[in-house]
Amino acid sequence: MIRRLVLATLLSTLCAVAAFAQSNAFTDSNVDYTFQIPDAKWKVVKTAAAGGNVEFVFGDRTDGHLEVRRLTSPQGTPMADVIRDQEDKLQFLPGFVAGKQENFVGKLAGSVFNFEFVKTGRAMSGRYYFLRSGDVVYLLRFTGYQDGLRSIRAQTDSMARTFEVKKS
Repeated sequence: MIRRLVLATLLSTLCAVAAFAQSNAFTDSNVDYTFQIPDAKWKVVKTAAAGGNVEFVFGDRTDGHLEVRRLTSPQGTPMADVIRDQEDKLQFLPGFVAGKQENFVGKLAGSVFNFEFVKTGRAMSGRYYFLRSGDVVYLLRFTGYQDGLRSIRAQTDSMARTFEVKKS
């Protein structure tokens, strides 16, 4: 009986380790950052070599879309000002409704800005992570159908938490 219990515990632990080990690291020689991709459904659709910004989709673009941007902002600039600049651009989206802004901590500290909008008659959501490293703010722009983006929020948080600048 004890032997079976020990064996079951060991197998459970091995399965859990295997599940956590399945995330892949994104790295590209054309960018100065890296992060973990938690699910194989995330596919690169545009690399930095093709034009500067890296883009990923989760299955379909409307299920989840990530675009990584690099913004220059002096370190003394409050993050709220950086977010306000982006919000000013977003307000022209059809049905735009600003959501709440939250502090966020991962390998880089920053903020998260949530919002809603309408695209082709469907409710959409955006979740933007603003992560500061010195005079640079990395902007992880996640968008997708409202319910779809909500269902992968743990993955978007994980990608932002593991986002880091490569060491020179």
